[in-house]
Amino acid sequence: MSKKNKKDFLTLKDYDSKTIDYLLDIAGDVKSDPSKYSKVLEGKNIALLFDKHSTRTRLSFEAGISQMGGNAIYLDAKNLQLSRGETYADTAKIFSGYLDAVVIRTFNHSTVEIFAEEGSIPVINGLTDAYHPCQVLSDLFTIKEAGLLSPELKITYVGDSNNVANSLMVGLSKLGIGLTVSSPPEYGPGQTIMKYIESINGSDVSIVTDPVKAVEDADIVYTDVWISMGDAESDKKIKKLSSYQVSRKLLSHAAEDAIVMHCLPAHRGEEITAEILGGPNSIVLKQAENRLYAQKALLAYIFRSIL
Repeated sequence: MSKKNKKDFLTLKDYDSKTIDYLLDIAGDVKSDPSKYSKVLEGKNIALLFDKHSTRTRLSFEAGISQMGGNAIYLDAKNLQLSRGETYADTAKIFSGYLDAVVIRTFNHSTVEIFAEEGSIPVINGLTDAYHPCQVLSDLFTIKEAGLLSPELKITYVGDSNNVANSLMVGLSKLGIGLTVSSPPEYGPGQTIMKYIESINGSDVSIVTDPVKAVEDADIVYTDVWISMGDAESDKKIKKLSSYQVSRKLLSHAAEDAIVMHCLPAHRGEEITAEILGGPNSIVLKQAENRLYAQKALLAYIFRSIL
């Protein structure tokens, strides 16, 4: 694959609504008939370069790559020469000589950008502090499976506006679906992401500080951990976010059959109660399962060039 024609997946910013819709269609096809995709990655070696701990991202990519006939190579960045000062630019060039693609899970978003710029193989963002597009691709597929992916959907994100919130804003805006974000002002969306969202034609992201007002009549209530990986534990932050906990009381203001989503891992008793996380309206485990199909769809798109 030439550098000119390679497909990267750094954020959903570079993917239009047609491509996102198509990826969701492929995910459904992969889920219903995985045998059709069993040789897509035959002979391909794909590295998973991780700076951060992982359960769902690592397992879903390793299993998915294997199920598609490829070879996944897990690399802990601390055990590479990167930890001794070798540059990301040099590493990207070396990887390009050995591998067919790389999935990167790291802190600074600039790392995946450097790999994409300096290397000649596809780069997939498995998570950075700024964005988590693989998670949101899976979330969109899960919402579609539930029959709710339409402009009429009312979805509310409650809690710390982190990398998942950023990617939800981008993905839903690209599809012309509104999103309400409810966070304390100091933990709300940053100016950079909001400026980008405003540039998307037809975007509809509302910032509502009051969580009760934010979830009124919501079809989906989404939350995530309050302390992200790499962040220092903060009693002040947890106290400030305590009124944003997804609980029975908060959900009583949402639609009667409102669905609850969480990308996991969850801290029961903080951002969500155990009762709600494991309750009948939770589709959290379905979200986790669908990471496999969404990422296999992404890999099929990148390597089959079928759009």
